[in-house]
Formats: sequence, C-alpha cells, structure tokens
Amino acid sequence: MRPFVIALLAVFGFPLSPLCRAAFAAELVEPQVVDGIAAIVNGDVITYSQVRLLSAPREKLLRSQATGEELVNKVKEARQAALNDLIDRQLIIQAFKKESYQIPDHYVDERVHEIIQESFGGDRNTFIKTLEAQNYTLGEFKKFETERMIVQAMRGKNVKRNLIISPVKIEEYYKNHRDEFTAREQIKLRMIMIPGHAETGNSAAQKAMAEEVLGKLASGAEFDRMAQIYSEDSTRELGGDWGWIERKTLAAPLEKVAFNLPVGRISRIVEFGGNYYILKVDDKHGGATRSLAEVRPEIEKKLIQLEAQNLQERWIASLRSKAYIRTF
Repeated sequence: MRPFVIALLAVFGFPLSPLCRAAFAAELVEPQVVDGIAAIVNGDVITYSQVRLLSAPREKLLRSQATGEELVNKVKEARQAALNDLIDRQLIIQAFKKESYQIPDHYVDERVHEIIQESFGGDRNTFIKTLEAQNYTLGEFKKFETERMIVQAMRGKNVKRNLIISPVKIEEYYKNHRDEFTAREQIKLRMIMIPGHAETGNSAAQKAMAEEVLGKLASGAEFDRMAQIYSEDSTRELGGDWGWIERKTLAAPLEKVAFNLPVGRISRIVEFGGNYYILKVDDKHGGATRSLAEVRPEIEKKLIQLEAQNLQERWIASLRSKAYIRTF
C-alpha cells in the first residue's frame, strides 16, 4: 500500500493490518532497491521487496539498538523471520483455494463499507479519490482485504473451538509457575552501618560502638537519630532510610535478616564484610501468593491460548511438509 493512502487511512482511524503498517514503515526506513525473488511457494513468488516491507519496523528498532556485525546478523534474522511469515501466509491462501472455499463478495463489500463509514465519514467519493491519488485501485484494495480475511478465517478453522484444559494441567502449571502469581515482596528499610576499621586495629572498639548503639535503641532511642550520629553509609543524612527495596538489593546475609524482620523490630548486630550493621523494617508488603482457586481462570485462559498456538503451528508445519518451497 502506498504511503499517502496509508497515512490518510491511519489519520482517519482505519485499523491497519500489520502488513500495511509494515509497508508504510518501510517507506520511511529505506528507499526501495532493485527487487528479486526471495522464495517460491508451490509456484507463487515472494519478492525481496515484500520481505523488506514486512521486516522494516523491526529493522528500524534494531538500528537504534545495535551496530556493526551485531546489527548485520540481527537484520538477517529479522528478514528471515519475515520471509517465513510470508511463506506461511502464502501456504494458508493456497490451502484456502485448494479446498475451493470462497469469501463471498458481499462480505468484502461490507468490510469496505465499514471502512468508508468509520474512516471517511461515509463519503465513498473521498475514499475512492484517496485510492486514486496514488494509482491504487479499489480492486487492489479489495484483494488485500480478501486475503487478510482468508488468513484469519483459515487460522480460526484449523484451531479447535471450545478447547478443554484438564484440571491436572492447570494444577501443574500453578505448581511450576508460582512466581507468576506471587506479588513482589518489598520492605521499607532503615540501616545503621558502623565500619570495622580492621586495618587500623580498631575493630573491637567499633563493635563495642555498635553494641552501644543497639543498647540505646533498645532503651527507646530514635533509629533515625542514631543513624545520623553513628552511621557511615550513604543514607546517614536521611536517618538510614533506604526506602522501599526488593530482594537482591542487599548482600545475601543482610537480605536474609532484613526480609525476616517483623515490622517495627530492630535486628541484632549483623557482621558482614568487616562492618557492623543494625537494621529496622518500618513496613512491608507483597510476597503473598494468590491461591489456585483465584488464578484458575487465568491459567486456563493462558493454556488454551498456548494450545491454540501449538495447533496452528502443527497445521502450518503440515502445510510446509507437503509444499514445494525454495528460498534464494
């Protein structure tokens, strides 16, 4: 589809298919080059320009993320994926024709009417002139819409409706993917860090200081005030306030103590890396796992989608196995 047509349809709200959007993006990404045959599928030709049109959006993203040999390799992968998609699309259309199925003309006409109503305010003349402005005929537009409807219909036909997922599979998925249903555990942490100064031989004195601080806290001293006076980490001026943190933020020994502390409780002295730490948890949330009963519908829906995808992939694989496909 030519860029002017696509741009107008997009402005008017017409829901462009992925292939149309890819075509428009390709016009923006790079100029068209000499075309050639990328593949033959049972006698039907797929051209390099078709491949580039489909892979262009992905290539544009890759050029912003990679350079050099890495970019070259990733672009090759993107174009190969686009070629595979086009081959699959052609096989689906051929399967449709082989079965002598038809998309009634009035279905396509109704779709065109919907587009005119939704995107051109019901003005058919404006729609036609928009197509003609780029020498794009109504017949070409209808052909593209027909093929899109064919692919959609054939994919739907070859996936069983009302797929049933056994309770055992749902329970297995829940057991093996509990992390998906567990809220992120976070704590609101305060910390006092007293360095050991082992290199100066004052380690014992520093530990004694840590014990003194702990004693003051036990007697009711404010944690934030003690942190401002004694702590030597980067949060000293904030009263030792680390804010909300997740697991993997602290070193393992400190994490173990912090995430096991009840809210409002002050830890014992934790010795780690030659330093002495005192921790306090002001608040915590997350960490709870939703029950199987709560997430059963969610798991069932996901497994149905996965099964439908597997069925489609097996169907496409069977089409490929019976086809003559040659790539260049």
